[in-house]
Parts: sequence; structure tokens; C-alpha cells
Amino acid sequence: MLSRFVSSRPVPARSPKSTPPKSTPTPACSPVLRGALCRFRLPLAGLLIGLAALAGQGTPAAAQTGPLRIEITEGVIEPLPFALPTFVAEDAGAARYAAELSQVIAADLSNTGLFREIPPSAHIARVDRFDAPVAYADWKAINAQALIVGSVSSGGGRITVRFRLFDVYSGAELGEGLQLAASEGSWRRLAHKVADQVYARITGEGAYFDSRVVFVAEAGPKNARQKRLAIMDYDGANVQFLTDASTIVLAPRFSPSGDRILYTTFETGFPRVKMLDVSSSAGSFLPEQPGTMTFAPRFSPDGSRVVYSLEQGGNTDIWMVGVNGGAPMRLTNTPAIETAPSFSPDGSQIVFESDRSGSQQLYIMPASGGEARRISFGSGRYGTPVWSPRGDMIAFTKQDAGRFHIGVMRTDGTEERLLTNSFLDEGPTWSPNGRVIMFTRESAGVGGEPRLYSVDISGRNLRQVPTAGPASDPAWSPLLP
Repeated sequence: MLSRFVSSRPVPARSPKSTPPKSTPTPACSPVLRGALCRFRLPLAGLLIGLAALAGQGTPAAAQTGPLRIEITEGVIEPLPFALPTFVAEDAGAARYAAELSQVIAADLSNTGLFREIPPSAHIARVDRFDAPVAYADWKAINAQALIVGSVSSGGGRITVRFRLFDVYSGAELGEGLQLAASEGSWRRLAHKVADQVYARITGEGAYFDSRVVFVAEAGPKNARQKRLAIMDYDGANVQFLTDASTIVLAPRFSPSGDRILYTTFETGFPRVKMLDVSSSAGSFLPEQPGTMTFAPRFSPDGSRVVYSLEQGGNTDIWMVGVNGGAPMRLTNTPAIETAPSFSPDGSQIVFESDRSGSQQLYIMPASGGEARRISFGSGRYGTPVWSPRGDMIAFTKQDAGRFHIGVMRTDGTEERLLTNSFLDEGPTWSPNGRVIMFTRESAGVGGEPRLYSVDISGRNLRQVPTAGPASDPAWSPLLP
């Protein structure tokens, strides 16, 4: 499926025989960006600045073009209203995909909490041709600030999607139109790719819809739960099982290329780290050290190494080994329990949890081992740290006063913010663009069960991720090629 996508290319503005339109840069103060997600005054340097400010992130220096004042009322972001008429079906075979594609694109955008779809029943204008002139006045009348127009054609087992994005209030197209093609079975990926383009053009942030999540699918009673690895689209669709329920599996982690998964299995009776090929489901164990247990694995950013925890004689330390074998290297050597390692995006450092100070806290050390510095100093206990793909933040699980939280902090431990609060939240994983965190939330009581949730790094837009049954231990893939 991955190789079946053609390269994105400009589509004609009026007809297939005309010259592709000249790219229209987004205005520095585009009305589609003004007054929706944040309220700006003076020259606008892009919506990304407003989002970053809300999330407590620094303003990109390169984005600023002049004086800027950002006014945010009580941290509330007003979703940007957009209109998405059902994509035009260019032939009979495409009709079944047009509505479905439109629905997935609208859901992707709306579920971010940053966008609000204006229902088709409120539309005044009707779009029956992809190259029809835009009736801006009709879209302004229903307060649409962004307009997404598209078409679908089919043939030979493949479908082709074209789309264009318009800033209604400035009367300008945002970037060039794009054309994407794939097999009919990959239509959902086409929808995610279109949504990614719209999201990136309006927010200025990286995409994340065309990605997958590996997780542990659970079934059965709480005291005899069956667990197996499963993989799905980021929104819960297209679930595939990678292992059976014959043994316990824990903590799956994607490789940087998304083609392999590391996880902990009790297949041999003791926890061991295993690597699985996603396409073939073939697996192999990491090199065994007799008398030890291995768990909590994670790939290095270049995919060449695996960092993991190894328990021997009651002591747990962090080790590293090449994915193709070789001699394992010990990175920590203390009497403490040290586990849950995670690389920085540049591969130079590792964050991990340790109780060397007497309680469970977070530490950072060089990727080759050596002296570690503590970065968590708040009340309670900290665990399961994960470095953001942006490199500027670390997500973690915190237990304090009988409650569990998902939180984030800067890599020096400053600006700690708790995003959730519940009976049991744990195991954060970052979206490819570093904007959203997915995690496990377990409900209380005898009948309590784990489910997957996501939350924006601002602490807004807490949502349950749809799964057929109990689910835990999510890990987000990189963007698919």
C-alpha cells in the first residue's frame, strides 16, 4: 500500500487542460486565521504562534515578521468554522467513495478541537464541479472561514482525489491544489492525507492523521485478561491483529520507519524483548543473557539500536544493543530500579525513570551512559517518560495523592503541566507532530477496564479513541510514507 501513492502534484485550477494555478502564499494576516483559533492584533505571524503560546511553547523566531500581540481569553480556543461540501464524483464508480472521503476528512479536522464543520444542511452554495468558480459571498453568509473543495475519480482498481483549500474572507486559495492516487482499498489513507494538508496549511504545524497506532487489545475478565498486539489507523479504523492471545504482551513500540515493532512478551515464561516485522508478522528475540529478564524496549531515532531494561539478581538497569545483534552495553549501574528509557530525537540523550533518590523520578543521561541529572522535582512519583518528536518536551505519568496524571515538562524539568486527572492514567505516546498525546485510562471498580484516550498538549480536547474492546499501551507510528 505504501508504494502505491503517487507523488503529490499540483492540479489545474479550472480544467485538466489548463495551466496549473500559480501558488498563492498565505497572507501574513489571512482572515481565515484571524479570530478563530486565537485572537490576534497587529501583524499576524501565523496561526502556529497562537497555538504554541497556548501550549506554553516558544514562538518560532523565523515566523515573526513584525510586532505581534496575542490575546487569549481564559485559554479558550474558538474552533475555526470550515465548510466541506461532499466531494464531486467524476464517474459512477467514484460515487461510493466521495461521501466517505468527505466524512473522514471532516472528522479528522473536527476531532482536533481546533476546527468546527459547518453542516452541509446549512450550505447555500452547491459545488457540482471541481473547477467551478467559488461563490465566496455564499460561504461568508454562513460564516465559513475555510472552504475545502474536492473531486474523486476511479478506474482500474484505483481512485484519484483532487482538492483545493480556500480562505473565504480573503477570497484566495491557500496554496496549490493537490492530486493523490491510491488503490481503492486505501481510500481512507487518501482522506487522511488530504486532511493533513489542510491542517498543516491552516495551522502551520506538522501533520499527523496519516499514521497508525500499535496497542494491546484486551479481552476476558479482569483477573484473567487475554492480551494481543493490534495495529490500527490513528482514529481506530482498520484494526489488524499481529499476535494471538496465547501469551501476555506489553509495551509495543514502533521503529522510526514504522515497519518494525518492539514489545515485551512472556512467550518463554519470562519477560523478554521481541522484534516483529509489521508486514510479515515474523519475529525474533533480542540476544538473551541467561538468568535475566528484559522489558521496556525502545528504538533509537535512527533505528540501529534498542535501549531496554534488564533485571538480574533483583537489580534493574538500562542496557543497549544493536538491532542486528552484537555485545549489549550497560548504560546504568546502580542498586536502584531504572527503566522506561526513551531517546531524544537527535539520539544524543536518554530520559528514564529511577528510584535512586528514594522515590520514582525522571533523569536524563548521555545516550552512551554516564552521569545522569534529575529533572523531576514536583510532589508525587514520575514514570514512563517519552521525549517529544519536537525535542522540546517530555511527557510522563505522575502519581500524586492517590490520583494519576499525564503531564508534560521541558527537558530541564521546568514548566511542568498536568494534562489529565483520573483513577489511573498512564503510558503517554506522542503524535508524529508532537501536538497530541495518546495514553491508557483505566476505570475503577471490579468491572473497570482500560481504554485509549488522547489529549492536546494544551490539556484541551480530551477524547476516547474508539476501539472494539478494552485496550492499553498505545504507541504512535511516524507519518506513513
